Amino acid sequence: MSWFRSELARRAPAEGDRQWIYVPYDQLTDRIGPLSRLAPEETGVVLVESLWKPRRRPYHRQKLALLLSAMRSFALEQAERGVAVRYRTTSDRYSSALRTVTREVGPLRMMRAAERELRVDLQPLVDDDLIEVVPHDGWLTTDGDFTRSQKDRPPWRMDAFYREVRRRTGILMEEGRPVGGKFSFDTENRERWPGSPPAPSPPTFPLDPLKDEVVELVRSRFSGHPGRLSPERLPATQADAERAWRWAMTEALPTFGPFEDAMSTQSSTLFHTRTSELVNLHRLLPGELIDDVLGLDVPLQSREGFVRQLLGWREFVRHVHERTDGFRRWPGGPVIPNREAPGDAGYRRWRGHPWRADEGGTVDPDQDRPDAEAPEPGGESASEPDGGAAPSFLGATTSLPPAFWGEPSGLKCLDQVVGEVWDQGYSHHITRLMVLSNLATLLEISPRELTDWFWVAYTDAYDWVVEPNVLGMGTFAAGALMTTKPYVSGTPYIDRMSDYCGECALDPGTSCPITSLYWAFLYRHRDRLGDNARMRLPLANLSRRSDAKRAMDGRVYQAVTGALSAGGRVTPEMMGDVIETAEAEG
Repeated sequence: MSWFRSELARRAPAEGDRQWIYVPYDQLTDRIGPLSRLAPEETGVVLVESLWKPRRRPYHRQKLALLLSAMRSFALEQAERGVAVRYRTTSDRYSSALRTVTREVGPLRMMRAAERELRVDLQPLVDDDLIEVVPHDGWLTTDGDFTRSQKDRPPWRMDAFYREVRRRTGILMEEGRPVGGKFSFDTENRERWPGSPPAPSPPTFPLDPLKDEVVELVRSRFSGHPGRLSPERLPATQADAERAWRWAMTEALPTFGPFEDAMSTQSSTLFHTRTSELVNLHRLLPGELIDDVLGLDVPLQSREGFVRQLLGWREFVRHVHERTDGFRRWPGGPVIPNREAPGDAGYRRWRGHPWRADEGGTVDPDQDRPDAEAPEPGGESASEPDGGAAPSFLGATTSLPPAFWGEPSGLKCLDQVVGEVWDQGYSHHITRLMVLSNLATLLEISPRELTDWFWVAYTDAYDWVVEPNVLGMGTFAAGALMTTKPYVSGTPYIDRMSDYCGECALDPGTSCPITSLYWAFLYRHRDRLGDNARMRLPLANLSRRSDAKRAMDGRVYQAVTGALSAGGRVTPEMMGDVIETAEAEG
């Protein structure tokens, strides 16, 4: 028997007559929901560790280790406080395991699942009155907040939503006006980091037998999954989560504001708090974090910037995901086709063979055998979750190149950020938007495939947050549904906000292709974007670009996409040849 199973048995209280609650993998708290309202001796919790989820996608090994270690730690914590725990492991879906549990303890109660994918899986049990669903208390805003702040139908805008919620809650408000005279200090939070003050090193966490066991399990059972596994960076226990938050408050937040958008080779974090993975698991509660930040003696632009991320953007994207049923349809908009099964995010082009379900792990020796029973008639098979909606407002269809899996591209900015992601399962929001998504958009990479990549690569990625961030904002795949324009840029933005260009073999003023990719993108989509008010200036600048330069932009685009699609890299020599040929023909 594993250490975890032995320890859980040692701490287990007598079951007796209890009310049983199903706790999904991303609701690991007893401070909200039904679990917070019952005495421990009256309560039982069910947790399910399922191979079905890691077999669906090639998730980063650090993400798998975080989920498993946090869920197992939560189980031990609940047993320690007197809650009965039924911890099931299964190679089948969550719904199959839970149906078996209901035969033993009767109907379960749960907070509504945050992930649509899990809701679809569990719907047959809800329909059969085997699971009672209550509202998710982890969200800070209501559907009414969203409705009041927006028009009857899209486009939807985060700034209007954020102002509405600030007014209703009184957060950072005085006498009905925003503290500091304005709701957002975003324009002040765009300084390049000069190297000082020094960026803090991200926190590490003590190892213990539970983490050791999970790390060995992931290394042995999920060996086909990508990414570096760093045991010392697993905030599994509640104490770990609180340690991470103390680090964030003391080391990161005092300087977070001005350098919120900065990027550097010296630190993937800079002054970002790195709390998103813990907030999305509810090891840290967003409301508690906001309360703490409001009481900190840090600059207003740092406090407001953090509040805007949690109270503004995080809540806004959740509402958009709900309103569009995961971007499958929206009021006044089209019905979007779905992928029948999850995509592999370019795994095949990286590894040279397709992603296979058997690379998603082998059966745990401690697996609960009763879960292997066939589902009852009319059960789960009819509701297998699909692979997600695939909107593409600009028609992008190019496959994700191997550079996103670590093959050198020759572009320092891309290689730097991709390396950080596969090393840590993390990079901050500007590198996600203005390096990864920006380049993918300029290269016409499939928005769905990029979304799948973000989903598997980041430790904080779940469908409700990753799909709006990538489909809705990063790639403009949903058009102006929730953002006003494509977030694309050329070399000058990256050079201004980072130190990447100084370490790149491609000179930002001569051989870097990103500016030409930017102009080529605008030219290809000039008709589609022509009625977008925020694109009028760049399109006007495009009209003044000479025919020769536009021809060169097109050649650069063809050369770069060809090289990266083949797993090659962009070199100064290649760019020199392209420019020389274009000049000779021009």
